[in-house]
Amino acid sequence: MWFFVATRKGQRTRLPDPYGSPEFHEEYRKLLAQHLSGELQSGRTLGWLIEQWLASPQWGQTAKETRKQYTYQIKEMRRRAGTAPIEDFTTESIVAGRDTRAHKPSDANKYLRCSVALWKFAVERQWVKENPAKGVEPVRVKTKGFHPWTEDEAQDFEECWPVGTRERLAFDLLVFTGVRRSDVVRLGRQNTRDDQITITTEKSRNMGKPVEVTISILPPLATSIAATPVGEKTYLVTSFGKPFVKEGFGNWFKRACVKAEVPGSSHGLRKLAAKRMAENGATEAELNAVFGWAHGSTESATYIRSASRKKLSLGSATKMLPLTLPLTDPEKA
Repeated sequence: MWFFVATRKGQRTRLPDPYGSPEFHEEYRKLLAQHLSGELQSGRTLGWLIEQWLASPQWGQTAKETRKQYTYQIKEMRRRAGTAPIEDFTTESIVAGRDTRAHKPSDANKYLRCSVALWKFAVERQWVKENPAKGVEPVRVKTKGFHPWTEDEAQDFEECWPVGTRERLAFDLLVFTGVRRSDVVRLGRQNTRDDQITITTEKSRNMGKPVEVTISILPPLATSIAATPVGEKTYLVTSFGKPFVKEGFGNWFKRACVKAEVPGSSHGLRKLAAKRMAENGATEAELNAVFGWAHGSTESATYIRSASRKKLSLGSATKMLPLTLPLTDPEKA
């Protein structure tokens, strides 16, 4: 009968015959010592690696919003495999982690992004040779994003919430400035000067690349601000007179949309504002300046292409008529 010593990774070493001989015990003690020495020397589990990452400058330099998204993933990674040695993690391990979360594609992709950053940190410290998460494909998400408001929906909202209401002021601030909800809740008189609003967008600031946008206060917005009770620090305030937090504002504005019987959200109004600008002839540079997008952004290019297609289509529809059909003026016929 043969006897083997199995290591943590499944490797097996055959012990010399016969069982119980001095050679048997010597080889057994040697292999056991090597195994324990490796365990004690490493001591580097996934939980340990996460602790090193959280205490590192790399984590401190990570954008605030990104850290917020990673926190849940880190908690789950610790719970699922925190005691596993880092040497045991392979690309197959990361793929398995992605697949267990695939029923929630957004969650699976956040897990992947978090894993790439974590193992990149480990490679830089030379604790592992390769990043097992690098190159793993994300889960495809079938979504059209936030619903873009139509002009009819905007009109329905305006009819439900007249000028002078907080809901209408929120609508006007969003649609006539194009800012995100994280910025609209911060807008106030401190941002206003010479009929202009200037603000450094929160998203860009959290990403470590602050972008300042300046927008002219259009007449409809000026009328709305003048007609509505506003707060001392911000234009928009809660029923208790306090500034909104962005999450609370989103929920409150969604309820206003429900009452107006429109399917929109605050971010959808940003899309409507961009669509209006593009269809009114704005350039990509103008869209980038107003919405705080980087030069060459795909966002502005998308709106410009959409507006151009609509203009070309409407202007060329008559070309579908047969050449033999005269284009007569109905009034002169």
